Amino acid sequence: MSITRRQFTIGTAAAATLGWNAPGFAASDSSAYFNGASDDHGFRYRRTNFDKIKPRWKRQFVQYYSPEPQGTVVIDTKNHFLYVIFANKTALRYGVGVGREGFQWFGRAEILRKARWPRWVPPPEMRLRQPELPLAVEGGPSNPLGPRALYLYDGKRDLGYRLHGTTEPWSIGGNVSSGCIRMFPEDVIDLYQRCPIGTRVLVLKHIASNAG
Repeated sequence: MSITRRQFTIGTAAAATLGWNAPGFAASDSSAYFNGASDDHGFRYRRTNFDKIKPRWKRQFVQYYSPEPQGTVVIDTKNHFLYVIFANKTALRYGVGVGREGFQWFGRAEILRKARWPRWVPPPEMRLRQPELPLAVEGGPSNPLGPRALYLYDGKRDLGYRLHGTTEPWSIGGNVSSGCIRMFPEDVIDLYQRCPIGTRVLVLKHIASNAG
């Protein structure tokens, strides 16, 4: 399945409706952030042009100390990094986009559900704020959640927050979402493979230095 111009337009419009678009980039600027396409489980998504991405937002192994157990996902919302904790004071670090003011969430959770090419259903509280939202957006390249979603739970309670992809790679590093953590499509696919059901997640306001 290939991405048509109409599908990409729908996806961009849905992202804007959700309040996930990053201001300051016109449509003429956005095409430079993509470089070809990749097939994935029956869909084709636009690959990120990482030549346009600042080095600090690219996936990389870093020296990093955390008291959390190996395998834990730790999210630094202030500095826009997500870490997967490894041994010997190291971690795999990803650049992320986080919730804008008023839509942020902090605390502990677990990943108890994962989905490839997830369907997106606006929660009731979001529909109250934005009644123009669609009832649902089916999974696929036009869905602003991208190719993967990992769902955060507190016990058996779905917190309504997800780690997911994005159709807007220029938004990584910003406070742009309605509370969820967004990642490059390539990065959320990588994270999906690394995080089994039951993975612990810790979301903190500030845990990392400004170096990067």
